[in-house]
Amino acid sequence: MLGRGSMLRSRSQIAGGRSDRRRIAIVRRSRCCGAALAAFGLLIIFDRALAIGGGKLMTAEKKIAFGWRVYSLGVVAMALLCLTWGTFDPGQPVPKNFPDRTALAYAAAAFMLLAGAAIEWRRTVAWGAAALAIYYALIVVILMNGRVMLVHYAEFGTYSGTAEQLAIAAAALIIYAASANIDATRAARLTRGGQLAFGVCALLFGGAHFFYMNLTAPLVPKWLPPSQEFWACATGVGHIAAGLAILSGVQARLAAILLTAMFASFTPLVHLPTLLADPSSHTNWTENAENLALIGAAWVVAISLARPTRSAH
Repeated sequence: MLGRGSMLRSRSQIAGGRSDRRRIAIVRRSRCCGAALAAFGLLIIFDRALAIGGGKLMTAEKKIAFGWRVYSLGVVAMALLCLTWGTFDPGQPVPKNFPDRTALAYAAAAFMLLAGAAIEWRRTVAWGAAALAIYYALIVVILMNGRVMLVHYAEFGTYSGTAEQLAIAAAALIIYAASANIDATRAARLTRGGQLAFGVCALLFGGAHFFYMNLTAPLVPKWLPPSQEFWACATGVGHIAAGLAILSGVQARLAAILLTAMFASFTPLVHLPTLLADPSSHTNWTENAENLALIGAAWVVAISLARPTRSAH
């Protein structure tokens, strides 16, 4: 696996002048591992978690709550890390010379903390989800990352990095649609919108594996046969296949379950070892927290695809 110094040198060769933290966030989202091995075995576990008892609505509703909690925990963890380091999340690029940047970073982190924690309670889940959906969609994706995309529009990593933030917004939108007191037609439209957005994100995640193969392959544990390049390609294809399935509706739920399992395997195989190797790095901590949020996001999508109708949380 790439050491931190080697990774930074590789990023500078791709596009000089970009922020080290920003490039780390982009590349590590493009990481791959032997997730395909674990995904098949975890499929049964996730499938049972999503639809025990023949997929009855009440059971699915309980498991949706758990998926929401995983998502919420990831967002809260990201917020706590921002408060600890006194800066913005690496996926929220704000110029270093921006007026009152530190104060705004603390304010944004506090907002994320409160909104994320709100999803843990039934009475406030809709408010928390709505707040996160608006913040991530309008502020993070459009304002913060939109500026970066205008400057670095020719770099694929710019879009795959932004997709991480869009995926978090999409999950919040789905949670809001399932928990808010709105009519079923509107809820269905919002849910489908979130699913489509997440599907596009999966395509971009997979594409980044191939655009940055020289950085992705070294992240694969060397002990996984047949080769690091093989798993770099396999997991990239897995992301793309999942994205196409979610967008088309063909085996969409199965694809979302497998994607959830794959994200879950990234923690013990990639992110946790990296954190243990350099526990002083804000980026390493953030990658673990963000991956937890994306596990929850994929889980939210999977369960939303399993539900035939919307019901109150």
